[in-house]
Amino acid sequence: MTEVPQPPHKRRAHTSTRDLERYAGLFAERTTVMRSSAMRDLMAVTARPEVISLAGGLPDTSTFPPQSFAAQMTRIAQESAAAALQYGPTEGFEETKDCIVEVMAAEGMLPDPDDIVVTTGGQQAIDLVTKTLVDPGDVVITEAPTYPGAVPVFCSYQADVRQVEMDADGMRIDLLEALLEELRAAGRRPKFVYTVPSFQNPGGVTLSLARRLRLVELAQEHELLVVEDNPYGMLRYGGEALPPLYQLDGGDFVVYLGTFSKILSPGIRLGWVVAPPPVLEKVVLGKGAADLCTSTLTQFFVRQYFGEGGWRRYVEDLVGLYRGRRDTMLEALHEHFPTAASWTEPEGGLFIWATLPDYIDTEDLLAKALRSDVAFVPGRAAYVDGRGGNSMRLNFSGVTDEEIREGIKRIGAVITEQVELYETLAPSEGSAQAAPGMPGREAEDMPVDAKTKSASGDDRNLTPSAPEADRRAADEGGDVLPFRRAEGA
Repeated sequence: MTEVPQPPHKRRAHTSTRDLERYAGLFAERTTVMRSSAMRDLMAVTARPEVISLAGGLPDTSTFPPQSFAAQMTRIAQESAAAALQYGPTEGFEETKDCIVEVMAAEGMLPDPDDIVVTTGGQQAIDLVTKTLVDPGDVVITEAPTYPGAVPVFCSYQADVRQVEMDADGMRIDLLEALLEELRAAGRRPKFVYTVPSFQNPGGVTLSLARRLRLVELAQEHELLVVEDNPYGMLRYGGEALPPLYQLDGGDFVVYLGTFSKILSPGIRLGWVVAPPPVLEKVVLGKGAADLCTSTLTQFFVRQYFGEGGWRRYVEDLVGLYRGRRDTMLEALHEHFPTAASWTEPEGGLFIWATLPDYIDTEDLLAKALRSDVAFVPGRAAYVDGRGGNSMRLNFSGVTDEEIREGIKRIGAVITEQVELYETLAPSEGSAQAAPGMPGREAEDMPVDAKTKSASGDDRNLTPSAPEADRRAADEGGDVLPFRRAEGA
């Protein structure tokens, strides 16, 4: 028998000039605009036990009862092992869809199960919708800032992303209307508006009812698809619940994205898309090409879990836990961040958006913070055009109260050091204040958050409430909402 020679066992970096030239001609054009996920970039670092990570949008999975998990998996093994280990339908099992309908009904929605496709997490839902609708150069409209995980998806499909500013009441619908008119005049039709209307990631703000109603009206008037991403809708810690866009629209122009990641577990990788049948048909084709079907094993797990009837109590327990951690982070921000900083005070969700003086770059700040074993997501990850350089996203759900206090203390110390250095080098310019609006921009150009707090503890109630502001804009013929200069800026 002829012995087959074996290649040498060694690791190659494949980073020499020759290697780069060898593979360069093989790459698709889209790889030149692909971007990595800021959260994934930090995973290797934040996995170290000594690092306090306020970066990832991590739910606290330690809260799920181990005995319940063990019992459910044992029952699957004893009663449904063969089926749970087999392929499943691309659209997902009907039993899984029944669980999804139950979750959506808890927020006032009644989708047709035939309009649902089960996906491998909420991230795949964004990818499939974008793959279905977007050709290179097509316009996609998002909030500014937007979910950092959506940015790499839109870039990978070479979308022309236009971002609409937010304030304390969510996306500025008056600015969206102006953008739609600008695009119409140029003969361009956006493929969809992507929005996280409830407890927005990363901003933490919630789209007001008046703006929700107007956004749905615009969708119907322009036959414009709105992609509603709603991972956090059930994680409300205060205020009144607002109807999802899907409920207001009835499913004609709103494509709804959901996930079990934040109310059960991200590890099961189960999300879903609800879309009008013509759109859903194409999404299913893309789903089949991507991975054939979503994990049957985890779909069986969800079925068993919901069959016990306790999922609402579990979510209520999470709400109580996360409310306390949000409050802990807000207290720590008041104590440890300098007066030049400001931040949002979310009524739900997992994130707080902090804004620093515009001379501080949070990507540089992150490098310094990591030396103190603490991490956050820099603001630029939530934009496509380089904005957000003096902002950061802070997560409070995945860490303990003690870790929150210590993490914010460490970040605050690094920020204070930068502020003091700036004041030493540029004393004549004074201590420039951060604009308390959503993006990191100069104060005179910023819509000011009505609910943003400064470190001094003063409310910056300089913007009218959403209904009042929207009525004023309508009375003035659609003029943009007021822009105010922050005190001390």
